[in-house]
Amino acid sequence: MPPPHDGIALCEKLQSLFLEWKIESKLFSVTLDNASANNVCVDYLRNQLNLRRALLCEGQFFHIRCTAHIVNLIVQEGMKEIDVSISKIRESIKYVKGSQARKQKFLDCVKQSCLESKRGLRQDVPTRWNSTFIMLESALYYRRAFQQLELGDSNFKTCPVNSEWERVEKISTFLKPFYDITKVISGTKYPTANLYFPCISTAYATLKHELIEGPDYIKQMCRRMIAKFEKYWHDFSVILAIAVILDPRYKFAFVEWCYKRLYVGDYVFEVKKVKDSLFSLFSNYASNNVNVPANVSERRNSECTNSSSTVINSQFLQNFDSFEEEVEMPKKFELEMYLDEPKIDRKIELDILHFWKANQYRFPEVSAMARDVLCIPISTVASESAFSNSGRILDQYRSALKHDIVEALVCSKDWLYGDKGAVFFKLLLMHVHFL
Repeated sequence: MPPPHDGIALCEKLQSLFLEWKIESKLFSVTLDNASANNVCVDYLRNQLNLRRALLCEGQFFHIRCTAHIVNLIVQEGMKEIDVSISKIRESIKYVKGSQARKQKFLDCVKQSCLESKRGLRQDVPTRWNSTFIMLESALYYRRAFQQLELGDSNFKTCPVNSEWERVEKISTFLKPFYDITKVISGTKYPTANLYFPCISTAYATLKHELIEGPDYIKQMCRRMIAKFEKYWHDFSVILAIAVILDPRYKFAFVEWCYKRLYVGDYVFEVKKVKDSLFSLFSNYASNNVNVPANVSERRNSECTNSSSTVINSQFLQNFDSFEEEVEMPKKFELEMYLDEPKIDRKIELDILHFWKANQYRFPEVSAMARDVLCIPISTVASESAFSNSGRILDQYRSALKHDIVEALVCSKDWLYGDKGAVFFKLLLMHVHFL
C-alpha cells in the first residue's frame, strides 16, 4: 500500500477490499494493536458500517485490541521499576559470555555443581520483557555455578548475594503468569477466544494480591502494571467474558466468581454489564431467526408425515392450541436454557468448536453466536508471524531465490511441521523414491 498510512487512508483501503471480497455485511470484529492510525481507521470504519447497519450491537465489539500487545505494555511498565539484583544477573551473564575462557570456567563450575549444562544461559533483550524472564529462569538454575565461579574468579564482581538471589526468585515467580499468558496468546493451533479470560483474570488477580501481600519492590512493579492494566481491561474484558461464558466448562458462574475477587464491592455492576451485553448480542441472533439445518428439518417433517394425522387434527387437541393462544406461557430463550444446564467438568479436554457443532440442532441461535464470538482473533501474533515468514526465508545470504523455490520452501516447512502434513510429506518422499 503506497503512503500515506494514516487512519483515513487505511480505512479507504479496507473498505475497497471488503467490497472486492464481498464481506462488508459479514464482519464481526477486527483485531489491531494500539497504533493511533489504527484507532482512527477503526472509528471511521465503524461509522461507515453502522450507516449500512452491517454490524451487530452497533459495532460494540468491532474493535478488538491485540491482547499480546497489551500484556507486553503492562509488563514493560512494571519492568521500569527494575531491581538492582536483575541488573547484576544481566551483568553476570555478560561477564560469563565475554570470552571463551570464562565460558569454559563457568562450564567447569556447572559440572562441579552437578547441574545440566545443556540448558545454557540466556541473555535478555531489554525491549522484550519475556526474554528477561527467560534470563532470570536460566540464571536461577545456575545459581550455585555462579557462586562457585565467584569463589574461583577474583575478577567476577557482579554475582548477586543470597538476599538478591531470593529477590530474583520472587520476581521470576511474579512474572510467571504473564509469561504463560504470552505463550497461550501466541499460540496458533488453539485460537478460540474462550481461552483468554481465565488467563487474563488470573494475571489481574495476581497483581491485586501482590499489591497487598508482596514485598516493596514487587508492590512498586504492581502499581505501575495495574494502572496500565486497568486502562485497557475495560476495553476487552466484556467480549472475553462472553467468550468464556460460551465455554460449557465455565459458563456465567466463572465470570461472576472472577469478578467477585477482582472488584470486591463493585462486582455486581460489572457482572450486570457483562450479562446485559451477552443478552443484547444474543438478541441479534434471535431476531434473525437462525434456521435449523435442512437435514434436521427434513427428518422432523418425515416423522410428522408418518404420524397419525387423525390424532393430530382431533378436536380435543385443537382446543389445546386455542388454550395456548389465550394463556401465554413464559418461554425461555435458548441462551437461558444453555446457561441453566449443568457445566461440564472443567478439567476435561474439550474441542469447543466441535461441541457447538454437535449442539447446533439444540441451540441453533446460541451456536451461531458462539461461532462468531469464539473465532475472534484476540491477538495479532499469529497473523504477523505468517506475514513475516518470508523474512526468515529470504535473508541477506539468499535473496535471489526465485518465487517457485520460495514457495517450495514454505510448503515443505508447512508439511514437515504440520501434524498431518508430516505424514503426507513422508509419503510423498517415499513415492518419489520409488519412482
